[in-house]
Amino acid sequence: MTFLIGFGFSIIGFIYIIAYLNYLTIGYTVMDYLNLIITKPECLLAIIGIVIISIVIFGKRNDNDLCI
Repeated sequence: MTFLIGFGFSIIGFIYIIAYLNYLTIGYTVMDYLNLIITKPECLLAIIGIVIISIVIFGKRNDNDLCI
């Protein structure tokens, strides 16, 4: 379940990052674009989602856990 939450966060974040690429066509520089996506909380969901997915995949598990 936690993996799916992390996956959802990362998808939402990357959708916004891709959507904000349109700012480059109206005259923003690449540095302006990077500053924009760093300050937007919905873009930070991509990083949070990747961290959650990494913790779930590479985190310590008990030997008693059922892995299907």
